[in-house]
Amino acid sequence: MHAITPRRLGELATHVGGELVGDAGLLITGLNGLAEAGPGELSFYGNPRYRKQFEATRASAVLVTQDAEPREGVSLVRVANPHLAFAKISSLFHPRPSHAAGVRPGAHVHPEARVHPEATVMAGATVEKDATVGARAVLFPGAYVGEGAAIGEDSLLYPNVTVREHCQVGARVILHASCVVGADGFGFAFNPEGENGPEHYKVPQSGIVRIEDDVEVGACTTIDRATIGETVIGRGSKLDNLVQIAHNVKVGPLSLICAQAGVSGSAELGMGVVLAGQVGVVGHIRVGDMAKVGAQSGVAHDVEDGQVVSGSPAVPHREWLRMSAALGQISDLLKEVRTLRRRVESLEKKEKAG
Repeated sequence: MHAITPRRLGELATHVGGELVGDAGLLITGLNGLAEAGPGELSFYGNPRYRKQFEATRASAVLVTQDAEPREGVSLVRVANPHLAFAKISSLFHPRPSHAAGVRPGAHVHPEARVHPEATVMAGATVEKDATVGARAVLFPGAYVGEGAAIGEDSLLYPNVTVREHCQVGARVILHASCVVGADGFGFAFNPEGENGPEHYKVPQSGIVRIEDDVEVGACTTIDRATIGETVIGRGSKLDNLVQIAHNVKVGPLSLICAQAGVSGSAELGMGVVLAGQVGVVGHIRVGDMAKVGAQSGVAHDVEDGQVVSGSPAVPHREWLRMSAALGQISDLLKEVRTLRRRVESLEKKEKAG
């Protein structure tokens, strides 16, 4: 970790456009959570559920909402969005590391590849024929850029990232360790009369993956190339670790896809979609703009713009909550039904006997 340069609280408040309530000259040496922060550290409080931690924090200063109550002994910086302000200040304390430009000894760069002089290609990285690497892009050891692929300026490819042939990665993209862009899509046609008996005949996956600007892709996530055409990850979208995006999927701008989610072939996610952890989306459907899908849900049908769904199969979230609440009462309901059935049977026997 690099050494952190302390900063005055007044400077930090100005940086995020906040209203300072306290000592502008206070020296801030780092950032931390409310419960963990100590003297000299800055934290943030934006969710009422953490009120007790805010009241007990030992932080010297806290980023708070505009309507937060003062706290004795703690300087406050009032902002519209404490979490965002915390992120911006954290970027001051933890800037992106710089890397010396150039192709390092031990890198494998094809003579017909085009690597910008300001890019960094570390030992063990590979750039194949006709591939391009933009200015200030960084390829860590083990990164692989296939033939004809393109990496945009200021992008980061961490160790063992694979960008296969002809795929396109935009500017300021972050690809975390061991993610794979452009693996073959899972496409097979059943042939009952193959040369060696029935077989799953591989459909050539001749398309590409196109990742637009400002996307981040987590470790070990896979984005399959299209069968024909493009698999697209829209501008500003963020994919967590261990996500699977199948062939010909279209992910709209500013979407968030959490860990272990999977999107099947030719599905379309609109702008600003949120898929929580372990969500599964079947192929050839559309999840509308700004829709949200709860954790472990299975989405089998189109989801309308702005809709919030949960469950498997996914239904409107409020309906799923009612169903979940009723689930715990099923055993009692079964007992009541059995009791009523026995009473009915007893009455029927008495009527027949009479």
